[in-house]
Amino acid sequence: MIALGHYQPSRVVTNDDLAQIVDTNDTWIRERVGIVTRRIADTETVADMAAAAADKALANSGLAAADIDLVVVATCSAVDRSPNTACRVAAKLGIDAPGAFDVNTACSGFSYALGTVDHALRAGAARNAIVIGAEKLSDFTDWTDRSTCILFGDAAGAAVVTATGADEPDGIGPVVWGSVPERSEAVRIEGWRPYIQQEGQSVFRWATTALAPLALQACERAGIAPSEIAAFVPHQANLRIIEGIAKRLDMPQAVIAKDIVESGNTSAASVPLALSKLVERREVPSGAPVLLFGFGGGLTYAGQVVRCP
Repeated sequence: MIALGHYQPSRVVTNDDLAQIVDTNDTWIRERVGIVTRRIADTETVADMAAAAADKALANSGLAAADIDLVVVATCSAVDRSPNTACRVAAKLGIDAPGAFDVNTACSGFSYALGTVDHALRAGAARNAIVIGAEKLSDFTDWTDRSTCILFGDAAGAAVVTATGADEPDGIGPVVWGSVPERSEAVRIEGWRPYIQQEGQSVFRWATTALAPLALQACERAGIAPSEIAAFVPHQANLRIIEGIAKRLDMPQAVIAKDIVESGNTSAASVPLALSKLVERREVPSGAPVLLFGFGGGLTYAGQVVRCP
């Protein structure tokens, strides 16, 4: 992973703004999910935000569009079925004839996409790739439902990933991924006019009890001790979930990403968005090991250790 980039819409929606729409208040939202603000897109599409984040990552990488031969977008909120978002991003960036496909595992999507791209590069199917998580969840939010409308925001995050030489160390560790399909009803966006629906308490219990051991497996497969992890970047679902998982991982030196506070839950965008901000703010040294871990709708999960750009 050689460079990162992110994009968020300009419109900020505060908890007080939401209190004008539904029966809620700033204190209630902060105490239960930790969110203070979120960004909501007006005219931007999923592809627009994905392309903006990818363009920034590409500029930071020192590579040109002509160097990219694979584009993968993780999203669960693209309205159009075809063409896929990856093809639209490639067209916007002027990338010629790349492999291009979308991945939908909801909130774990970026780590799924990154794992898939890692495998493609190792197999020689590509040399340089852009991996993007992008969501416009506001399109699927019921703004009259106070249990869900407080949670979600719109954003995109992207990474440029390149193959290493035979004598270079790996920068992306083995992915740990899986699912709990018998509990797929816990988070859903269904039907032709869908709204996000979720069983909040069920997801909370699953996340805080089952996921820490799986995140530790990613460290084990990468040969990295938890005490060596410089930053932990989990899916930004709920501040209490983030803090609960982090406590069980026992990573005393790690910076814990808490972008949930200012961005809300941005599903597949949340991990690359939070990671890009940490790097931009220079909170994690270049080359330091970072644990990524996404989880959510499906129920699915995926994570890996990466070396910070």
